[in-house]
Amino acid sequence: MKKKTRLLVVDDEDIVRESLFDWLSSLGYQVLTAKCGEEALRIIKQKKVKIMIADLIMPGMNGIELMKKARTIVPTISTVIFTAHGTIQTAIVAIREGAYDYIEKPFCPEKVELLIRNLVEHHNLVEENITLRRKIEDRYSFEGIIAKSPKMIKIFELIKTVAPTSATVLITGESGTGKEVVARAIHRQSQRHNKAFIVTSCAALPETLLESELFGYEKGSFTGAVERRKGKFEAADKGTLFLDEIGEIDANTQVHLLRALEEKKITRVGGNEETEADVRIIAATNRNLRTMVEQGQFREDLYYRLNVVTIDLPPIRNRQEDILPLAECFLKKYAKENNRPVGSFSVEVVEFMLNYHWRGNVRELENMVERGVILSKDKVITLAEFPQDLTGPERVEGRTLEALERNHILKVLEETDGNIARTAKILGIHRMTLYNKLKKYSIDVNTLGA
Repeated sequence: MKKKTRLLVVDDEDIVRESLFDWLSSLGYQVLTAKCGEEALRIIKQKKVKIMIADLIMPGMNGIELMKKARTIVPTISTVIFTAHGTIQTAIVAIREGAYDYIEKPFCPEKVELLIRNLVEHHNLVEENITLRRKIEDRYSFEGIIAKSPKMIKIFELIKTVAPTSATVLITGESGTGKEVVARAIHRQSQRHNKAFIVTSCAALPETLLESELFGYEKGSFTGAVERRKGKFEAADKGTLFLDEIGEIDANTQVHLLRALEEKKITRVGGNEETEADVRIIAATNRNLRTMVEQGQFREDLYYRLNVVTIDLPPIRNRQEDILPLAECFLKKYAKENNRPVGSFSVEVVEFMLNYHWRGNVRELENMVERGVILSKDKVITLAEFPQDLTGPERVEGRTLEALERNHILKVLEETDGNIARTAKILGIHRMTLYNKLKKYSIDVNTLGA
């Protein structure tokens, strides 16, 4: 062994602890011992223990209780339970509670050796899978953003570059592409991460209220202003202020916002006193601000002040590689939230998701998956759980699902030079099923490439 596996033996009998210590140490393991559950937990907290062998019946804390508490400290710890004759039923309960296996006393050393060897291999495999899963998640996930398309990977890198700076960021893209999620990622990666992240939708408030919402107001400054109130700028001091729908602000608010950005000072509505506002601005819009500037609807100087760094989020239909990873993420989320056993999508649903136009982008995809989880009567989400006006009479943005399936089969057939066996394997269907579909769609393999 390149690195000794650390084992913990827990038993109130001295002879058991000593004999196992000698035996397992001679086999090359690093062995720790404890005579009770409390002592074992102290060791687990101090040492990184992978495997624990614990007696079922001990004074104070029994083996099952110890195993449960140990998992709260080291979730991946594997446990073998020692049982005396007549307690096999209890040992079976231990396995149901998560024990790897049990050994009945008096035990055979060779049997213990075999069990521990198998357990070490099992534990190493589990750790490798966890490590691999984390690597995959790290590759396809960044600060809550799930993506693996080249376009989004470039955006990940841009976020990492711009986040530590004080630069103002403008996030553009269609509605539902995740502009607020990106803004939060920038904040979490910034030096202001331990300060407030304040969100304001500039389209959610009428013009008369937006300015007082942003900059606050003095008592008596307008009807209903019965007391002084701080605005979003003051609330976000030393932190980040996310201005969503920035293209919706009126001309007067644009003037005050420009001044706040340039001087880092604000004046409450109805007041004269200036207040310091050390705020990083991240703005977002689904409108073309450049066009608005040309049309005189948006101040050019404010546009350039906001547009120091631009992050343009592509619509999900233009980054097809991200659709299924996102769908899987939403599936896990809503299955857990709603305590539903749903765990996968049918082939038809996958085909639908990959070819649907997704006008509402990621937000629409999330809503669709949530609907599927709630309405599914099985462990698999089918097209029956999706809105019929989208899937029937089986149309996807002007194209029928049958046409999509036919085109997909043709594409795979071309890639395999008409090889039926390979095509069926790639499609994940039986060869007879493929033959039936070829007949259904009048596809003649012999004419491919002709």
